[in-house]
Amino acid sequence: MLDSPVNQANARPLPAPPAGASDSHPGPPRGRALGIVYVVASGLCFGSMPLFARLAARDGVDTPTLLLLRFSAAAAVMWALAAWKRAAIPRGRALATLVAMGAVGYAGQAFCYFTALELASAGLVALLLYLYPALVALLARAVFHHPLTKAQLGAVALALAGSVLTVGRPGPGTSLGVAFGLAAAFIYSGYILAGSRLPRSVTPTASTAVVTTAAAMVYGAAVATRGAHLPATSAGWVGVAGIALVGTVLAIGFFLAGLERVGPVRASVYSAVEPVFTLLLAAAFLGEAATALRLAGGALIVGAVVLLARADGR
Repeated sequence: MLDSPVNQANARPLPAPPAGASDSHPGPPRGRALGIVYVVASGLCFGSMPLFARLAARDGVDTPTLLLLRFSAAAAVMWALAAWKRAAIPRGRALATLVAMGAVGYAGQAFCYFTALELASAGLVALLLYLYPALVALLARAVFHHPLTKAQLGAVALALAGSVLTVGRPGPGTSLGVAFGLAAAFIYSGYILAGSRLPRSVTPTASTAVVTTAAAMVYGAAVATRGAHLPATSAGWVGVAGIALVGTVLAIGFFLAGLERVGPVRASVYSAVEPVFTLLLAAAFLGEAATALRLAGGALIVGAVVLLARADGR
């Protein structure tokens, strides 16, 4: 391994930072403070996606159409940003890896995540996705024989205990949503491991452009085969625009800006606001009750994320 995979990325629609990324020189204090603001803003933007997804789904937008619009908007912005930064376009094996990450990993993870949102509560799905750091640690041990420290083992135990409390006893309909939510976390874990093997020369901006383009092409093919299901009213378009602009374009932009200032380890810690914000939004606007057990489970999962990030930062 070039670096520990756990600290390479967080639950974002972008590939892992280059393997050489670190927090050893995160910038001056004022720059770090601004970086924290950016990362937290990114987490809030990503955390709003379930709310916008519900708006779009209630207006008849299906998952392939929604994801095609989302990834197309993200790809357009990321290519423009890559051109502005004059970022080198990945080639050869790195390019092939990124295309596979987008077409298989990110496209698959997004499908499972948004399908889970249709079958289970937004707060539950958001918390299940945040099991991915613990899963990455376990998969890194199994696949790359990366050693697990006591802190990492403790974080994995916290995450597993949190998932039990969060899921509780799902009903017949919710069980399938839980399965898709767990699948999203597992797929994203594999995506993170693949990203951790990218060479140092691959920049987050260029790699994100390739990944989102590959994912957009997958859903473009799906929509071309089965037809598009566009919003019927303005409310549905608000949902689509919210996911594409707030939950993707702004979220990615804030995250990349914060990543440059605080590094991947601190970014993963501050991004843990995402599932918390989703829980609050779901309770306020979707009428989802936040039970004591789910809140306790969520606290354990978020605590595991922070513990893993801090363990990898040492």
